Order: sequence, then C-alpha cells, then structure tokens
Amino acid sequence: MGKPVVHFEVIGRNGKALQKFYGDLFDWKIDTNNPMNYGMVDTEGGPVGINGGVGQSDDWQGTTFYVAVDDLQAYLDKAEKAGGKTMMPVTDMGMVTIAMFSDPEGNVVGLVKDQQNS
Repeated sequence: MGKPVVHFEVIGRNGKALQKFYGDLFDWKIDTNNPMNYGMVDTEGGPVGINGGVGQSDDWQGTTFYVAVDDLQAYLDKAEKAGGKTMMPVTDMGMVTIAMFSDPEGNVVGLVKDQQNS
C-alpha cells in the first residue's frame, strides 16, 4: 500500500500576509484560532483534496508536504541511507506526531504518524 500525502504547509516570514494571500487566491478557509496563529487550511477539496497549514517562522521558509507512515524513525533512517538528512527528529506535538527530513537537493518533507495503520 502506498503512503498518502496527508497535509501540506507553507511557511514564511509574514504568516498573516501568506494566510491572506492563499485564502484570497484560492478561497480557502484559514483558521488561526490557536496560540501560534498557525493557519489551519480547509481547502474544501472533498475526497480528492488535502488540507494544510500556512504559518510563520523566522528560521525556515518554504513549502512542505507530509506523508503518513507507520514508523517515523524507520523512514527517517531510510531517508538518511538514501542521501537525505533529518531536519526534525520524531516529535510528539500533542495531537499529532511528526518528523522532517530534507532530500538530497534540500527539499523538506514531513512525516506524520499514520494512526490508521499503526
């Protein structure tokens, strides 16, 4: 069975401006009602679309997609063996457990604990 992309993220230096840009451009519903003002995106894509987030960081800017896997550490190890680099170790965020790696070209990919197949 394949590993589905389950979330996307756009991070920049001005989160509010990015949230407005993407919300206005695509008519996305973006909810920032949380302590980090992280914009949870509802793309209203139904069964063929995925939802995501738009936020702010001074440390990193870019676009990431998140893949659901059963064993985060095993996939970080697999990525490193293939030439990638761990960017964030396995981290329990409360509602979700994630990790991140960069591919050999520096693109950042997120991993999310697959709760359905674990």
